[in-house]
Amino acid sequence: MAALLPAIFLFSLLIPFSSSSSTDASKKTFIVQVHKDAKPSIFPTHKHWYESSLTSISPNKATTSNPDASSTDCGAIIHTYETVFHGFSAKLSPFEVEKLQTLPHIASIIPEQVRHPHTTRSPEFLGLKTSDSAGLLKESDFGSDLVIGVIDTGIWPERQSFNDRDLGPIPSKWKGQCLEAKDFPATSCNRKLIGARFFCSGYEATNGKMNETTEYRSPRDSDGHGTHTASIAAGRYVFPASTLGYARGKAAGMAPKARLAAYKVCWNAGCYDSDILAAFDAAVSDGVDVVSLSVGGVVVPYYLDAIAIGAFRAVAGGVFVSASAGNGGPGGLTVTNVAPWVTTVGAGTMDRDFPADVKLGNGRVVLGTSVYGGPALVPGRLYPLIYAGTEGGDGYSSSLCLEGSLNPNLVKGKIVLCDRGINSRAAKGEVVKKSGGLGMILANGVFDGEGLVADCHVLPATAVGASGGDEIRKYIAEAAKSHSPPTATILFKGTRLGVRPAPVVASFSARGPNPESPEIVKPDVIAPGLNILAAWPEKIGPSGIPTDKRTTEFNILSGTSMACPHVSGLAALLKAAHPGWSPAAIKSALMTTAYTLDNRGETMLDESSGNTSTVLDFGAGHVHPQKAMDPGLIYDLNTYDYVDFLCNSNYSTKNIQVITGKIADCSGAKRAGHTGNLNYPSLSVVFQQYGKHKMSTHFIRTVTNVGDSNSIYKVSIKPPSGISVTVEPEKLAFRRVGQKLNFLVRVQAMAVRLSPGSSSMKSGSIVWTDGKHEVTSPLVVTMQQPLQ
Repeated sequence: MAALLPAIFLFSLLIPFSSSSSTDASKKTFIVQVHKDAKPSIFPTHKHWYESSLTSISPNKATTSNPDASSTDCGAIIHTYETVFHGFSAKLSPFEVEKLQTLPHIASIIPEQVRHPHTTRSPEFLGLKTSDSAGLLKESDFGSDLVIGVIDTGIWPERQSFNDRDLGPIPSKWKGQCLEAKDFPATSCNRKLIGARFFCSGYEATNGKMNETTEYRSPRDSDGHGTHTASIAAGRYVFPASTLGYARGKAAGMAPKARLAAYKVCWNAGCYDSDILAAFDAAVSDGVDVVSLSVGGVVVPYYLDAIAIGAFRAVAGGVFVSASAGNGGPGGLTVTNVAPWVTTVGAGTMDRDFPADVKLGNGRVVLGTSVYGGPALVPGRLYPLIYAGTEGGDGYSSSLCLEGSLNPNLVKGKIVLCDRGINSRAAKGEVVKKSGGLGMILANGVFDGEGLVADCHVLPATAVGASGGDEIRKYIAEAAKSHSPPTATILFKGTRLGVRPAPVVASFSARGPNPESPEIVKPDVIAPGLNILAAWPEKIGPSGIPTDKRTTEFNILSGTSMACPHVSGLAALLKAAHPGWSPAAIKSALMTTAYTLDNRGETMLDESSGNTSTVLDFGAGHVHPQKAMDPGLIYDLNTYDYVDFLCNSNYSTKNIQVITGKIADCSGAKRAGHTGNLNYPSLSVVFQQYGKHKMSTHFIRTVTNVGDSNSIYKVSIKPPSGISVTVEPEKLAFRRVGQKLNFLVRVQAMAVRLSPGSSSMKSGSIVWTDGKHEVTSPLVVTMQQPLQ
């Protein structure tokens, strides 16, 4: 029997529902699910039916739709969908939305979110070298027949990272297109960049017609973020490469021969769900193998999350989806893009940094970092030093070096200490420079801790940690009391390699636990995301500030945005090496082979505090591409498994249908047991104490042998402290490749003393090994004390 597939409308709304009509200003975007098979036969197409539906609830509404809003135009009707969604977009008043809910073929209505981007040495750091005669790059032919779709801010196609030298013909499966525009000729695409589209209808529906003097109505990148992420995923080898003289060497993406398709959805005001959904729709229809998405928003239930919905339909079609975890760290519960069918990527450091230390007048040296590449300060000379927060009128604004907050008479000729926050790091330097300052020291706040990000500042500047900022402020205050004017200089030391410890979990990298599904550990993995060198547009200065007229072929950026495309590229390599692997199998290989020890042989540190990091910071660990190519065993999943998970998460069948596009059958979900029984490569349980003395649960897992036939795996258990863990059986004997075997994990915990509303997390691991492979799954046990 044919499943009842939903269609998707996208509509607009700003204020709560009202029974009366409202002005156009009250309109914002909604995603409306419609039963596709309910289309009356009198309508030749679904589009005609959609227009008739709108007319029926709003007789005075003009239904002037774009001829092809889903691919090229940016008009009043937002988008039409044909692949992962079926429907269209239009602006509706609250009254019209209320009326729409009364139509029998409407299944559900979802509010739109506005998302934002989560903004050369990394292939070598990951163990991917062109000289290897064997290994993942060689085995996958560098990913040459795979297509990575990058949903982002567009692309600057002329960069050498996107040249097509020595690439074969475009894969025959490719159905995408290269959209021409006045600043994006058809020749912008080649055998490397094989597709380029843009989606701005959702953006313009809310913000009005774009200002084409500040952004391009085309796939061309006017921000830099998309160019950067695309080249991380699949940039060609380019030598020499550097940013303002820093990080000199060879630049390369993870899958240098993989093909790229750019889907521009992010604009000056953000990335709108209606446009993101259109990009998913186009990408799957075009034939991408991997979707890389370095944007995110607030966490909501999956049936209200357009990214989760679009990703589910993509994964159901065999497309691997990786997404950035977000930059809300180091606080807990900050991770985004948490759906279990998405691979969620946090950020770590590499063994490379760019030291730029502060030398104070008292001889003390405070460690810092920068990629400033302009005229340096005079060697050996100390300059007058002030703290912006104690100068000028409004201490708060001036402490942050906000626009117009500094007094040029007090700043001129001095190095200025500014606090981090509100405006961008590079913008603070511009404020200091315009006020006559000679240099800037950017100090972290308490929340930022000791995590440092190197920036291409417009004046001599460096970033220091929270403790370093405190030390500098203390020195300034003490020097003022002693009537000895405070002085300092900045010592730029270039590029340093072989840094220890590395990797370290980046301070900004969003942390677990998973706010929506605590039984699913997120992030899944971490990858390099701090100070990453990658391609950069021609007409954008490296600081990203409009007044910065410097040009550079490459730029150094940080964020989980940079970590995500590392995993996207690795997924393409794994897919090329193992064409039969599902998206879940690829994720499993990346997770079970990830490592948690740094280059000192100790558990990775948390950059923000300097303390040991945990599973909630790094998930399964840091990706290890070479081991992922041969993981031994995988934890596989299909859409029916995800449906059981959603059923056991107490989602209604109606809400599950919004996510999956099909009528949900929850009758078999009880056989799966509980949400923790999703066949995920990590295991997590939350025990609600409720006065109980002893608590227990079990996990059922199925592993598939992708290693050697006639192999025997034995289990090694590292239980969380104070927790009893057993595994049955303790040995798995595989006779053939592809064989599946089950095992049962029992977890027993004793209640611990906790204050109401608090929790305690402990972690361990379960490792299966055959002497050749180590298949590791983190195990997280959380004890939670209810408020009452």
